[in-house]
Amino acid sequence: MKRKQEFMLPGLPTPISHYCDAVQWGDLLFISGMAPIDAQGRVVSDDVVAQTRQVFENLKAALDAASASFADVLKVTVYLTDVNDRVKINPVRKEYFGEARPASTLIGINQLAIPGMRVEIEAVVGLHNHKV
Repeated sequence: MKRKQEFMLPGLPTPISHYCDAVQWGDLLFISGMAPIDAQGRVVSDDVVAQTRQVFENLKAALDAASASFADVLKVTVYLTDVNDRVKINPVRKEYFGEARPASTLIGINQLAIPGMRVEIEAVVGLHNHKV
């Protein structure tokens, strides 16, 4: 059995560099940083709340492909170009996670990979015998 599996997920745009959307190692799924982009690779808005909602929809697509949910997310890393936007995006985060509270790191960063991006989120997921 292959220990490491790489995945390109349907419905998400092709990665802009040499990486895949997710990597499964045993019962862990590592989801690459999800950007606020639509299926055509366009940044959805200049509003950080709208961008965050798109990021979580893209993350949901990765979770759905693994038959997992936001309750299975163990850790997220959130990258913001303005850390003060944390208070704006937290309500969106609560919508998707509900009562689940993953471990989390927030990193303020000058710039993200695609011009216009204000937020990017990556995740580590416990699969509990789920298959991607």
